[in-house]
Amino acid sequence: MTPADLAAVISDGVHTAIRSGHLSAEVPVPEEIRVERPRHRHHGDYSTNVALRLAPAAGLSARAVAEVLAPLVSAADGIAKAEVAGPGFLNITLESGVLGALARDIVPAGDAYGRTDRLGGVRLNLEFVSANPTGPVHIGGARWAVVGDVLARLLEAAGADVAREYYFNDAGVQIDRFARSLLAAAQGSLVPRDGYGGAYIEEIAAAVVRRRPGVLELPDSEAALAVFRAEGTALMFDEIKASLAAFGTRFDVFFNEKDLHDRGDLDAVVARLREGGHVFEEAGALWLRTTEFGDDKDRVLAKSDGSWTYFTADCAYYLNKRSRGFERVVIMLGADHAGYVGRMRAMAACFGDDPDTHLEILIGQLVNLVRDGEPVRMSKRAGTVVTLDDLVEAVGVDAARYALARASADAVIDLDIDLLTRQSNDNPVHYVQYAHTRLCAVQRKAREAGIDKGVPQDFDPSLLTHPREAALLGMLAEFPQVVAGAATLREPHRVAHYLEALAATYHRFYDACRVLPRTGEDADDRTRARLWLTEASRVVLRNGLRLLGVSAPERM
Repeated sequence: MTPADLAAVISDGVHTAIRSGHLSAEVPVPEEIRVERPRHRHHGDYSTNVALRLAPAAGLSARAVAEVLAPLVSAADGIAKAEVAGPGFLNITLESGVLGALARDIVPAGDAYGRTDRLGGVRLNLEFVSANPTGPVHIGGARWAVVGDVLARLLEAAGADVAREYYFNDAGVQIDRFARSLLAAAQGSLVPRDGYGGAYIEEIAAAVVRRRPGVLELPDSEAALAVFRAEGTALMFDEIKASLAAFGTRFDVFFNEKDLHDRGDLDAVVARLREGGHVFEEAGALWLRTTEFGDDKDRVLAKSDGSWTYFTADCAYYLNKRSRGFERVVIMLGADHAGYVGRMRAMAACFGDDPDTHLEILIGQLVNLVRDGEPVRMSKRAGTVVTLDDLVEAVGVDAARYALARASADAVIDLDIDLLTRQSNDNPVHYVQYAHTRLCAVQRKAREAGIDKGVPQDFDPSLLTHPREAALLGMLAEFPQVVAGAATLREPHRVAHYLEALAATYHRFYDACRVLPRTGEDADDRTRARLWLTEASRVVLRNGLRLLGVSAPERM
């Protein structure tokens, strides 16, 4: 029985209490009932605070509500007893074997265990990374590459329909500076003051010349710039795509900003905003009155020289996503873009959308790479920043993804190269992966000894009564709830923390409960029951690592 199953039993008990008149008909049944493992095992298998939540509406004390619910919950199949504790908590003990039967459910479920329909029916567009194609993905972009990718996996595991999208900024001033930098490098000139430097500029410039051998002989410098703009941007973006793919991050859509300009989408979006009465002219420029919807100042759509601002393209892009049928647009931005939140929410409101429903902006903090306690600042190719490729070269894909996923996105993190390359329990990814290899080793040794866990009908869950077995089963039961919670709260780090706790719980179980018989002893039903528990633990660890995009090795 999982926490979700138990929550359903408690919900039924509340409904029964209302129908029987023991609780007021005015009492609202919570959509989500919180069920947790108590800190102390003698308090039962699970505990809920539902009575404390219902008490105000019921007009009773929380203890009185809990006393109404206790016999109703106790009467449900699989429940040994439900006891009132403290100010109104309900401590629940399952019947012998009910918790153990979870292992029998997890093993055949395999990859599907942990998946729910919590977000079923939600169609969501998730935009992340979206770095300008003017240089390699830097370490901050690497963080979004992981957090966004893992969040997409979690949202899908919770039942949502997710489109992963990369916004390709191939228009505007930054691309012009990039093109001028490439042309200067190809000509052997100094990089423009506002341009881009680094070995990658010289590499791409040389690649453009190889593709278009006559580009430097063009009599018109603007024509040459156009070639470097088009070819250089394409080459840079190919590199970005390759780096992200090698990092295990995939996208469903690569959306070009230039297409918005070429199709006339910016004109169309301004016309729509004007129809809504939100556009005005001042000092020769065109403005959007975003202050009406909470922004700190109105925003320019078109400058006095007639050129569009980046914000106008943002408006057109948001509307494009909504027109494709996405009911929720989620955008991940770095800390340097925190000021965009107010204007983007106001923009959504100008279109008649509810910013709380249709738009969600997640802000992530900085990442620092350190070695020997000192910051690593210089990149081999980028010159001034650490890139995604630098990070992978230093610690590997698994360690990099895990380290970036296990920290809350709103916290600045220091990635310690020494720690992440260490093959010890101090290294979190090694600790979790080692637990998986240990589980695989147990199964491998069982096969070598000719011991089979048998078919589900042979499995006796009532034999899993040791406190360490109960603790491990309790952890396994929480996995679907952890996945759904991480998806709903947009907090992928919860999965990593759960896996570390699960690994620790398994190690304690393994140390206290012998799984395989000693030499000369025969396997018995308890051996087979523990093999089922071991395999269930392996399935959950593997599923959790896959959600993080991290491998689950069988040997280390």
